[in-house]
Amino acid sequence: MSRKPIITRTETIARTRMFRVEEVGLRFANGCEVNYERLRGSASGAVLVVPMLDDSTVLLIREYAAGVERYELALPKGLIEEGETTFEAANREIMEEVGYGARKLTHLKSVTLAPGYFSHATHLVLAQELYPERRPGDEPEAIEVVPWPLDRLTELCEREECTEARSIAALFLVRELLAGRR
Repeated sequence: MSRKPIITRTETIARTRMFRVEEVGLRFANGCEVNYERLRGSASGAVLVVPMLDDSTVLLIREYAAGVERYELALPKGLIEEGETTFEAANREIMEEVGYGARKLTHLKSVTLAPGYFSHATHLVLAQELYPERRPGDEPEAIEVVPWPLDRLTELCEREECTEARSIAALFLVRELLAGRR
């Protein structure tokens, strides 16, 4: 295995409300020096929650996704706020977005998107033993909650409005986990 490159410099070249764009100078073990650009997201990352109403029904949300300019059917998600644990953020998000809290939360896996240039991590959390609890969120419009049978996951993935890769990965992980428990 090759040695990790040495970072020779880091410079912030742009900043937005959510991201910081950095230029990073790297020197590889073979002496080659290159500059890369990377996006730095929130230091704490984000959560994506799989809220299970019962052993076979997941609660999805349908909300507007500005990046693809359409409504997307996916799982509730959001940034981990300063001072929050992963589980506190997961519970807050489902209370805000689906109107439930969870008595049982399980960390499934932490995943990245485009790790070649994006530093952001999303922590996938299974939420079980739900109870009704609604908290106000920061969404600009009401979010539609869509109960979906987990045994119809293939049908869900065939829908044009279901393309969010983190949600799809989390749903398959949960389906396999729950099938193994039966």
